[in-house]
Amino acid sequence: MPKMTIITLLTAALAAFAPVAAAEEVKENPLQGVAGKPDKAGHLDVNGISYYYEIRGKGEPLLLLHGGLGQIEMFGANLKTLQESRQVIGVDLQGHGRTPLGDRPIDIPAIGRDMAELVAKLGYDTVDVLGYSFGGGVALHMGAQAPDKVRRLVIASAPFAKSGFFPEMIPQQESVSGAMADMMKETPMYKSYAAVAPDASQFPKLLDAMGDMMRADYDASDAVAKLSMPVMLIYGDSDMIRPEHIVEFYQKLGGGLKDAGWMREHMSRNRLAILPGLTHYETFAAPALVSTALPFLNGEAGTQSWAGQVGAN
Repeated sequence: MPKMTIITLLTAALAAFAPVAAAEEVKENPLQGVAGKPDKAGHLDVNGISYYYEIRGKGEPLLLLHGGLGQIEMFGANLKTLQESRQVIGVDLQGHGRTPLGDRPIDIPAIGRDMAELVAKLGYDTVDVLGYSFGGGVALHMGAQAPDKVRRLVIASAPFAKSGFFPEMIPQQESVSGAMADMMKETPMYKSYAAVAPDASQFPKLLDAMGDMMRADYDASDAVAKLSMPVMLIYGDSDMIRPEHIVEFYQKLGGGLKDAGWMREHMSRNRLAILPGLTHYETFAAPALVSTALPFLNGEAGTQSWAGQVGAN
């Protein structure tokens, strides 16, 4: 066998056993609760941001993206439920939790691009993605920019445009700044940040960066049009997103445009779920989020048409 071929084979063999990312010591923290410690944790540098990630469980990979001013653990018991049947890749998004803010603004499309690169660096060809609120916007842009990396996508409690929020919410979001940091010391946002952040004194800078992001206008209709994978939208029936906007989002995905037909012949492959009795501030921890999203992520239909029922009998 030629010398070069031997070297090539040895190099490939070594690469197969090399870790895809340097793992760190897995530590317990007060937020983990019923979810317990992750199987693996570490930091990965992606486009100038040192993202903290955790990997839990076994099964088909699922990238889980938290909401604004949250972190991986904000999903609570849902994190444990998901890892019982999936390999969950949790990420603290830019400036949140154990991921430093870095030197660039918080920009949702840029973070979406980062997530595609992060899962590739971790060695995944494709992943399913579930993102809530801020993380739902990141998931949307990840799916639009790297469709080859996303098999199925769930966007929970996130609009595609700023106009999707109830009007009274927009001034509240635009007022977010570091000046609010002291007033927020008793809120779950600050307490959960302080429980895991390497330097809790950076919280005002995170508020400034999030405020800058929320003061900018945006409309991601172009990104929605680029989503080529199956998509599910999930909202609470008392969400901060206007119901009219939710329907418009679903229609942009091709759903809700006509009757599906008694043979389901006009059925959209995309899905919309409105969860009863839930607000924007509860959806991420509600068991209904997982029980609704998992069948879709697993590719399960679970429904038979009337004609199918009769034929089966």
